[in-house]
Amino acid sequence: MARSVWKGPFVDGYLLKKAEAVRDSGRKEVIKMWSRRSVILPQFVGLTFGVYNGQKFIPVLVTENMVGHKFGEFSPTRTYRSHGADKKVRRA
Repeated sequence: MARSVWKGPFVDGYLLKKAEAVRDSGRKEVIKMWSRRSVILPQFVGLTFGVYNGQKFIPVLVTENMVGHKFGEFSPTRTYRSHGADKKVRRA
């Protein structure tokens, strides 16, 4: 179910503060974050976020096409190790 329009997009408060601090300082540093549920805002374009996937921080450089999506979409939590049947096909 989608979030209602009158509430606006969800973004954790600390994330806005961190992004504003990095943008004001002018340094290119990775902003570590755990909030995969936060929506990418236009203010985040050009910044690099380290999105935690449960094991490590995946660097995500935010572009204009990502606005409106959630951070969790860009850092997969599961690694795909091929199906068992695929190994038999490769040998032949």
